[in-house]
Amino acid sequence: MTIRVLIVDDHSVVRQGLRMFLASDREIEIVGEASDGVESLKLARKLVPDVVLMDLLMPVMDGIAATAVIRRELPDTEVIALTSVLEEEAVVEAVRAGAIGYLLKDTEAHELRRAIKAAAAGQVQLSPKAAARLMREVRTPDKNPQTLTERETDVLRLLAQGQSNKEIAYNLSVGEQTVKTHVSHILAKLEVPSRTQAALYAMRIGLVRH
Repeated sequence: MTIRVLIVDDHSVVRQGLRMFLASDREIEIVGEASDGVESLKLARKLVPDVVLMDLLMPVMDGIAATAVIRRELPDTEVIALTSVLEEEAVVEAVRAGAIGYLLKDTEAHELRRAIKAAAAGQVQLSPKAAARLMREVRTPDKNPQTLTERETDVLRLLAQGQSNKEIAYNLSVGEQTVKTHVSHILAKLEVPSRTQAALYAMRIGLVRH
């Protein structure tokens, strides 16, 4: 099964480069390209991609605003923020908006492909340094959220450890679709838009070590 990807960047050269980087991978299919946030919303609604590669700085509507709308309207579509400079503020804003990950535009082709596959698999990838920074900056539920069931807590713990949907399903002896359903319930109960924020919450309450 191929991973359907939407590329969003206001520079055609960058879009061409990304397309070229990804063309050689049979597991990845580029389903569309957009040059600003508004166009990305139209295409995302129409195409429902698995992963969106989202530039952060764009005219008309920036990538952070577009990410927030996509995550709200298309919860099964994961967003990877693309940025020229790894400014901490931009990363924090992208994660707040619901991005599952972030990459520099000069990322090597194999790293880009790996990140797309990880995002499509529902894998949260946070370095200890990034996790520490994001835990300070990104709001996680400060009031007691709706109580998670025992199974949801198990799923959240494994998710926060960086496991993919498939790995969580294997470890809990359930189907992948069941894991996805549990994750959507977890996000709704915690009132957060992304797996990354759910993972940060799990770290903050001591469910996992970071």
